[in-house]
Amino acid sequence: MTLSAYLKDRTASIAIAVACALALGCMVAVLGAGADASVLAACIVLACAALALAVGFGRRRAFYRDLEQVVGDLDRTYYATSLIEPPDFLEGRLAYEALQAAGKAAADDVAAHKQQAEAYRDYIELWIHEIKTPIAAATLMASDLRGPQASRLKGELDRIEGYVEQALYYARSTSLAQDYAIRETGLAEAVREAVRKHARYLIDRGVSPVVDVPEDARVFADAKWLAFVIGQLVANAAKYGAKTLRFSVREEGAGTSDERTVLEVADDGWGVPAGDVPRVFERAFTGENGRRGGSSTGMGLYLVAELCAKMGLAVALASEEGSGTRVLLAFPHDRRRLDLHR
Repeated sequence: MTLSAYLKDRTASIAIAVACALALGCMVAVLGAGADASVLAACIVLACAALALAVGFGRRRAFYRDLEQVVGDLDRTYYATSLIEPPDFLEGRLAYEALQAAGKAAADDVAAHKQQAEAYRDYIELWIHEIKTPIAAATLMASDLRGPQASRLKGELDRIEGYVEQALYYARSTSLAQDYAIRETGLAEAVREAVRKHARYLIDRGVSPVVDVPEDARVFADAKWLAFVIGQLVANAAKYGAKTLRFSVREEGAGTSDERTVLEVADDGWGVPAGDVPRVFERAFTGENGRRGGSSTGMGLYLVAELCAKMGLAVALASEEGSGTRVLLAFPHDRRRLDLHR
């Protein structure tokens, strides 16, 4: 609150004070006290009015300044009244009480929606675990079948299992629970697990994976989450026209505090149009390739980015339309450095 805004708001009070001063001055002059006495009386009234305005401005300025600062700094503004002192003037107390009531209502509403979201997420996770049983049973029954139709059936079951797993990791990515464990993990093993899980899809699409990852390459990550992240990159490459999929590793920043291991997943597929590259990690963004493929959910790379962020990894994508795509996963050696960007 500025002084000019405060005075503008008090225009009527100032006008009344000036009118009273003039009236008192005139009255004193009419009573024959002289011009000096008239001016003095008017000045006393104006001085008292100015003092009252100054005191009022000081009391209000402190409260509104604190309120403005707290509201500007907070993401959840309904906590504002818990961080400022109640004011000592009437309209301020009324505003404070109104804010307090609105904040409590907002907090209660947020808590209720959070509880509903957690209950829904728990149900989804339970449903996913339940649905895995008939999928596993169908896969077991299909394993004895032979022929082109059997191969297609097995492929569709793999796709169903992949989408179910994607839903499970999405539910987990939105949970505050720390249901993952960062441990030293073999990078080559995680890559092989991802390739093995998508082997049938790679074969159907005619994709040849080339794994150039040393057996002694060790990184800090959750093994299951890492295999899932790499699996999403494998599935994307196969879906979008790749014929060769290469995994390679390099070390960066040796001898510095930013030392890290980088896994590069490169393919020779369609590539991503330049206009879509900045948005590939957005939720449900399918882009031109997704519309061209016709079966994209836009969740694969979003989950890659979300899970990498939770594990403290950096992920980046570089692509040129018609020339393929490169995705880089960076694993910091110093686990205390979690200020990595996507």
